[in-house]
Amino acid sequence: MAVRNSSNRFIGGLPLPKRSVERICLAFPPKVSSPGLPALLLEKDRHEKLLDYSGPRLQFQMVVIFVLTQMIHSLLKIFGLPVFVSQMVAGIILGPTVFSDHYSLINISEDSVAALGAVGGIGFVYFLFLSAVKMDVSLIFKSGKKAVYIGVLTVVVPMIFCLITIKICHPAINLFANKIFFLSTSYAGTSFQVIHCLLSELKILNSELGRLGLSSALIGDMVTLLLLIFGTWLTSGVQLGPIGALVDMITSSSFMFMVLFVLRPVLKWVVNKTPEAGQIKDIYFYLVVVAFMLSPRVAYFLHLNPKYGAIVCGLAVPDGPPLGSVLVEKLDPITSGLLLPIYATTCGMRFNVTDLKKPDHYANDQAIAATVALIIKFCVSLVLAMSCKMQIRDSLALALIMISKGIVEIGSYSVMYDRQIISAALYGYLTVMIILVASIVPVLVKWLYDPSRKYLCSQKRTILNSKHNQELQMLGCIHVSGHVNSIINLLNTFCPTKQSPIALDVLHLVKLSGQATPLFIAHHKHIKTISEKSYSENVIVTFNQFQRNHWEAVSVNVFTAVSPPNLMYEDICNLAMDRLTSFIILPFHRRWYIDGSIESEDQTIRSLNFSILERAPCSVGILVEVRRNPKITNFRETSPVHHSSHYNVAVIFMGGPDDREALALAKRISQNQSVTLTVIHIKAKTSLGSILSDNGRMLDDEMLRDIKRSVKHLNYIQEQVKDGPETSTFLRSIVEDYQLIIVGRRYRRKDPQTLGLEEWAEFQEIGIIGDLLSSLDFVGNYSLLIVQQQLQQAA
Repeated sequence: MAVRNSSNRFIGGLPLPKRSVERICLAFPPKVSSPGLPALLLEKDRHEKLLDYSGPRLQFQMVVIFVLTQMIHSLLKIFGLPVFVSQMVAGIILGPTVFSDHYSLINISEDSVAALGAVGGIGFVYFLFLSAVKMDVSLIFKSGKKAVYIGVLTVVVPMIFCLITIKICHPAINLFANKIFFLSTSYAGTSFQVIHCLLSELKILNSELGRLGLSSALIGDMVTLLLLIFGTWLTSGVQLGPIGALVDMITSSSFMFMVLFVLRPVLKWVVNKTPEAGQIKDIYFYLVVVAFMLSPRVAYFLHLNPKYGAIVCGLAVPDGPPLGSVLVEKLDPITSGLLLPIYATTCGMRFNVTDLKKPDHYANDQAIAATVALIIKFCVSLVLAMSCKMQIRDSLALALIMISKGIVEIGSYSVMYDRQIISAALYGYLTVMIILVASIVPVLVKWLYDPSRKYLCSQKRTILNSKHNQELQMLGCIHVSGHVNSIINLLNTFCPTKQSPIALDVLHLVKLSGQATPLFIAHHKHIKTISEKSYSENVIVTFNQFQRNHWEAVSVNVFTAVSPPNLMYEDICNLAMDRLTSFIILPFHRRWYIDGSIESEDQTIRSLNFSILERAPCSVGILVEVRRNPKITNFRETSPVHHSSHYNVAVIFMGGPDDREALALAKRISQNQSVTLTVIHIKAKTSLGSILSDNGRMLDDEMLRDIKRSVKHLNYIQEQVKDGPETSTFLRSIVEDYQLIIVGRRYRRKDPQTLGLEEWAEFQEIGIIGDLLSSLDFVGNYSLLIVQQQLQQAA
């Protein structure tokens, strides 16, 4: 037994009960793994408990933390609060605020405190490292002036006001002593990781406001990091003198120099040696992990905060594939899903409401300074945003984003609390402030900023409303290389000419992996596109060749969007708005081999298609490739490319806005002499059950009369059916005669012609007829284009 005097000590980063004398009993050997619950129950001497062993005790604590967190979050998420708030509240409940020390979960013993604090601390260091890996520091030099001004001034100006406030409260205090400069920088600082998590949770990461906020946060975070390191040197100068401060500056600068200018070039060499689309070798992965694990200890030895070691080491790793993405994919699940929530909860466990009842003057003054920094930061962000001629709602949303606080801030304050840099009362104030800001900001930003507002346009962007003698502005979306041939096949069927030209924008969509910042790249023809990170080189070359083959009939612009799959619709809709697009072409999520078996299927593409159909500011088409012939024995034959000089195009028409849009597209295609257009008008033998209004029938009839009058090479087929099975039988007999079949989506429309088919429809995004024509019952070699006219709510 060891005895030591202490008024308030901390073990494992968590507070122990206040007392004048601490008695520490250490059992050797330490109890880690229990013999099992049955063995303990069967023993004659049952004085040992299962929770006396550190392994089962830690597992029990983790289970309690996660169960309580999920219970709280199931209630708070109704109000739009993030899971971080639930983790903090769970920690407060498990801490001394609700339970006394005798009954508290974490104060069972000092071993319990140490083990739980160590696990949480490891999670925080891993989080900082992975966040730095995802950062692309080079974007700082590519950011516009707006992001630079916001990023720098929202850190420097609040910090100055914070120092002035402290000086007013304590005129005799030295601002560079007692960590005052360091604390002021932490109050005014910006956290890229917290803002990135906020924007991701609100699903505005790659929106216009999200990109500005992310760029500003990246610059602000770098400024904060430099100021914190500078503050550390200033404090060393006060405590150790000029010589000691100079030694610290040299050693810490040498460490950062070695990491950024020795380790980073080595890692870049490793990336360059890895074949394109290849996997990084395991040995390199483990070497990076070892270097990361050593970096906090090295930073501490050099009198730097250990977290700086993890951050600098992460910045040395090239973001994105292959190395950055492998590190994120392998380490992020256990970090974000297991370790980091434990750390957030342990930070909440440090909070004790009784510490706020009798705060000292120093805590009061620091709380006032932190509040002033927060208010000034909000005002500076708001003024800068409005000076850039942003709308008032967007300016308020950006100001709220820039003041957001979360796991990084509470982690920094927890470390200061453990090192007795800040008092328990000040830690309590800062914890309350962080919880309030983290709760209010997401709710207000979601209310203020809705990126879908800009998709609401008064002028309809449809093929039906576009003039025939003008370029048809189209946007083709590509995920994988197979989609390139599909879109080129479709455009060949369109037969563009000088009289009916096409302005095609090609958007290559790439999944964001191992990076935090979404990218949007415009590949201009006069700029060399081959670079260190080439996402779309094959796409650019192929479509440039297609443009040369259709000179003066097709103009092509290629773009690349690197973003999370659930937010790709923002890139598509934004580009469609900016380029005045009338028609978006989306690839279908499923592809088949020629024998009918599934070649590939991607549910993220399907979810994206649904999002576009609901939000698109123009008409949308989903392209399905039907290449199905069971008589061919080569089951792995790829889709052929059309080389015929004559094309048979069919439109299946039953009425409604989507079918009229399909007919307008077919009319434009039929202007070329090499296209023979067939309009298949499927009518019901009885009008019972039809939902078409008299106005809708008049528009349909007028559209059909116009087609018959203006199209020379036209075949008009009218077929009367009584129900869906008759429609299916008729279509099965004719589909093999056409290279392209255009149908309207007709979502949620019930007509006699499709009666009985909706029960068997598998894919709602392509409608009943589209689902029927893409089913395995239909054999042929044709492209199927399902058209949806611009939705009325987006018009």
